[in-house]
Amino acid sequence: MKNRAIGIAMLTFLACVQVQIVTSESIQAQTTQARKAEADRLLERGNQLNKVSQFREALQVFEKSRQIYREIKNLKGEGNALNNIGNAYSSLGKYPEAIEYHQQSLAIAQKIGDRNNQGNSLGNLGNVYYAMGQYTKAIEYHTQALEIKQQIGDLYGEGRSLGNLGNAYNLLGQYAKAIEYYQKCLPILKQINDRDGESDLYIASGIAYDGIGKYQTAIEQYQQALAIKKEIGDLNGEADALNTLGGAYDSLGQYQKAIDHYQQSLSLKKQVGARSGEADALNNLGIVHNSLKQYPKAIGYFQQALVISREIGNRNTEGRTLNNLGGSYRLLGDIQGAIENYQKALEITKQIGDRDGESLSLNSLGIAYNSLGQVQKTLDYYQQALAISTQIGNLAGQGRSFNNLGYIFLQQGQPDLAILFYKRSINVRESIRKNIRGLGKEYQKSYLSTIEKSYRRLADLLLKQGRVMEALQVIDLLKVQELEEYLKNIKGTDRTSQGIRLLESEQAFIRDVAVIDFERMPELNRQLANQIQQIPKSELNQVPDYLKKIPQGTVLFYPLILEDRLELVLFSQNSPLISRTVNIKQDDLKILIQDFKSELLDRDSEDFREAATKLYNVLIKPIEADLKQAKAETILYAPDGLLRYVPLGALYDENPEDGKHWLIEKYRISNLIAYSLSNFSPKSKSQPRILAGAFGGKTTERKFGQIGLPATIKEVQVIANSFQNSTTLQEEKFSRQAFESQFKKHNILHLATHAEFNVGAPNTSFIIFGNGDKISLNEISDWDMPNVELIILSACQTGTGTLGDGVEILGFGYQVQKAGAKNAIASLWKVDDVGTSSLMTAFYSELQKGDITAAEALRRAQVSLIKSPKYNHPNYWAAFFAIGNGL
Repeated sequence: MKNRAIGIAMLTFLACVQVQIVTSESIQAQTTQARKAEADRLLERGNQLNKVSQFREALQVFEKSRQIYREIKNLKGEGNALNNIGNAYSSLGKYPEAIEYHQQSLAIAQKIGDRNNQGNSLGNLGNVYYAMGQYTKAIEYHTQALEIKQQIGDLYGEGRSLGNLGNAYNLLGQYAKAIEYYQKCLPILKQINDRDGESDLYIASGIAYDGIGKYQTAIEQYQQALAIKKEIGDLNGEADALNTLGGAYDSLGQYQKAIDHYQQSLSLKKQVGARSGEADALNNLGIVHNSLKQYPKAIGYFQQALVISREIGNRNTEGRTLNNLGGSYRLLGDIQGAIENYQKALEITKQIGDRDGESLSLNSLGIAYNSLGQVQKTLDYYQQALAISTQIGNLAGQGRSFNNLGYIFLQQGQPDLAILFYKRSINVRESIRKNIRGLGKEYQKSYLSTIEKSYRRLADLLLKQGRVMEALQVIDLLKVQELEEYLKNIKGTDRTSQGIRLLESEQAFIRDVAVIDFERMPELNRQLANQIQQIPKSELNQVPDYLKKIPQGTVLFYPLILEDRLELVLFSQNSPLISRTVNIKQDDLKILIQDFKSELLDRDSEDFREAATKLYNVLIKPIEADLKQAKAETILYAPDGLLRYVPLGALYDENPEDGKHWLIEKYRISNLIAYSLSNFSPKSKSQPRILAGAFGGKTTERKFGQIGLPATIKEVQVIANSFQNSTTLQEEKFSRQAFESQFKKHNILHLATHAEFNVGAPNTSFIIFGNGDKISLNEISDWDMPNVELIILSACQTGTGTLGDGVEILGFGYQVQKAGAKNAIASLWKVDDVGTSSLMTAFYSELQKGDITAAEALRRAQVSLIKSPKYNHPNYWAAFFAIGNGL
């Protein structure tokens, strides 16, 4: 679990007063006004101490101030002091005390009708609940504070309330809503010339953009904040901006850049004496070194952070650091060291009332004891963690505990219990995804990657038990989960939010069994298994209504790569659900794929059919009879992992009864993102209105770092000559702005230009325009394309260099679909410029005939190249694949 300090500046409401200097001839005869002036000075002094993380000292000064106000019966001053005392306790991580003082301040403000301080107290209460991870409650208080500040015309307070609401939504994972509040706040901060607040807001906005995977926008926001902090000479704020920049580079996997920024932040925090920020920077350095598997170095940083947090009395940071330390010791193999630190973290979370942190520490302890094989202790900790998460309504915490329980039952050979708890974990995750909320940034890397493994484990278990429909649903949701982890912008649907249906016997088990003991585990699993075995197969394999809309002759083909085997799942209307097992290890499959792609990329190779046949025998031969039985004409292919780099149409059947052929000669094929994200309703065909852009250039010259593509000019001219309602943009005129401005007038977009979909973060994948403009993969979903039915990238390439898991290909398809386009055509490698032009000419010639799908037009074009003497090598035609529902 990562406990990164992400740097959102909560805008606290401090009582900052003008200090009046009062002279008096007799010190002994101090007037009430002189005593008030003294209390005011103490209040200001406490604020200064707070700024440099001297919270204990600030607390003592605020207490003296409060005592004086009380003695002179100055209720307004007492309320101000109480608010500041609450802020100091909050900084120390003593949240129950902080709440008590803020509530006392609120009561005084209500009593004397002090609307300003009433708003301040409500805002500060919101901040405390925010610090405790109770974001919904924080929102309630900040909303009340906002109403008051707006009513009394306090722009400064209104801006702070809007910013704090944004922060709360940010940590809930509701990034779009957070950005909405930040955008309302920004004009106010500019109006009142609050440059410091403005820069803090850029930092918070950056974190929200980071949350939706818009890393470049996030970095730009952080850089704006950094520029303002430098301009106003705020070294502490400059350190905060550097800290968040480090976090952005960490998210991108650019660890050295992250370390450089964290080190700069650390240096500045030391310079200004902001010890709390120093501890945060040290924690973040430890987290990066954990990512680099440099555990001893990480431990060193965490230990330094621990010393500081204890010196300044910041219990929240102390607990977070202890949990981080525990994680490093566990990864290093020192389980006892991990347990000791987790136990200390647990004690602190209990003391400060951090229920979410308590649940996290309990889960961590469960994982540690599981490593020691102490199953009963593991179960106890997981179930305690689950009880707390359920109590406070923390869905992410519930999902984490369900997942951990699923894994321990799997380890103990209790498959039915494992299935139940994995299903519950995935269902929680899918319900969270429906509103893109519920996961703070600090949970994402650890929790989501663990969950991804759970989808595979659950599908594996279900297939072994013959529960194929449930397995298919899990495999489909795995696609959505992989997209979430990659793009961070996946909003679920009504279909995905339903998750995997819990059987009646599984629901009864949840109702009847409150606690699971180790000794009863085999018996409980046996009871559950017996009840499930009595359910008719038709009930177990119940097909969702929306899948029943898939037309006759269309099959869904879902391969699943497991370590020890390959599973092939096939679904079609009015046919039994099929699951075929292929005994091939993951590593052996990888070798086949690499050999296959190597042959495809070598135009001089004569051995390409051999590699294509081997893969045919693995992927298609086992379901060959099933495809015939289903009278399949269209295959909607949802590849898994490395199989995303395999063009299915280029598999070769060497020994068929009806003559040797490539698969594309027999079936139209379209890559499917996920059936739960697809619409299978029939669509009316409209006349093509094509917008085509050409990169151009000369083959002998480089243009914007890319080789020229002169044949793209001819390619778009052929389109212009063939279709009346077409617009072409060539070379310099083919700019991003010019292209985007034409979207609403066209239903086909053709980009004859360089594009790369690379392994890694989505901002490393891009499309380049004829004038050098670029759009990254994570920006494509911002395109507004309400009328676009098809996007074609005719000179793109994917998976360059080392093969990853192909999620960049899945990501492109999703981004296009999210932007409004129904289908897309792209290529897995950059094809010969003239060969591409020939294929596209054939494609549009078929499309021009009317009443034909893009997938069928592409199939016919590919077959025409197979039959041509010049371009029959699969290097020319096999790269192109359709993405969409193929209908």
